[in-house]
Amino acid sequence: MSSPSTPAAAVTTEAARPPLRARHVFRLYIAGLTPRSTQAVQNLRTFCDAHLAGCYEIEVVDLYQQPQLAQTDQILAIPTLIRKLPLPPRQFLGDLSDSHALLVGLGLGAEPAAQASLP
Repeated sequence: MSSPSTPAAAVTTEAARPPLRARHVFRLYIAGLTPRSTQAVQNLRTFCDAHLAGCYEIEVVDLYQQPQLAQTDQILAIPTLIRKLPLPPRQFLGDLSDSHALLVGLGLGAEPAAQASLP
C-alpha cells in the first residue's frame, strides 16, 4: 500500500505563513464638509490603503451631527484622528498629510533617531 502524497505547494509551515497583521480601528472627528475635513478623510483612506490594506476600519464622526461624541474622546480640535485599536489609543491632529508622522505614531515605521543610528 502506498500513502497518498501531498504536493509540495500545498504544504505550509509556520515559517512559510505570512505574519498576521493587527486590525486597526480609527475614529476621525471632522466638522462638516470643509476642505480641511475632506482632505483629512482622503489622506487617512489613502494612508490606510497603502499601509494597512484589508486590516483597518474607519469611522468618520461629524461633530455637527453628533456633538456629544466630542466629550467621550475629549476632542478639543478638529480634524482629530483617534486610533482605537490596537491598544494603546493614540490621537493625531490635523489633516493627516504627514504620512511619515502617522507611520511612526502607529508603530509601523522606525523612529527618526533609530533610523540615524542604523549602520
